[in-house]
Amino acid sequence: MTSPATRTPQSIWRNPVHFLAFGFGSGAVPRGPGTAGTAVAMLIYLALPPMTPLAHAALIVGSFLLGVWLCGKTASDLGVHDHGGIVWDEFVGYWITMFLAPAGWSWALIGFGLFRVLDIFKPWPIKWVDRQVKGGMGIMLDDVLAGIMSALCIQAIVVLLP
Repeated sequence: MTSPATRTPQSIWRNPVHFLAFGFGSGAVPRGPGTAGTAVAMLIYLALPPMTPLAHAALIVGSFLLGVWLCGKTASDLGVHDHGGIVWDEFVGYWITMFLAPAGWSWALIGFGLFRVLDIFKPWPIKWVDRQVKGGMGIMLDDVLAGIMSALCIQAIVVLLP
């Protein structure tokens, strides 16, 4: 029997708020929903036209604010804080990772790998925030931090490469 924290609720296919919080359904995969959500976020990122830094920042801020509400509402409706299938936070974290990153598939994949490693292992302060901050803000904030750390790693790679 699966726990409520891992069971995919049928409401994600009927409720548009839950559908978005579950990353257009990508969070419903039985294994690795965070990875599946990040993969969908990467595909969306690659499909977007090139953006100015201001436009990319607006995407991030708007998606973050929407995500605080989406994730908080969905978690409340499901009665499970940070249900494993809620992956909107991975979308935003990945889009932060790619802020000011060079264009191209290779950089998108590097960003994917960096973000997943930091999101899964949650080094300080990510783990602390994940444990201390609750609600929609808490669901979003640890992925925001993983995204910021990943973005800084990408910038370091860019500077260090010949």
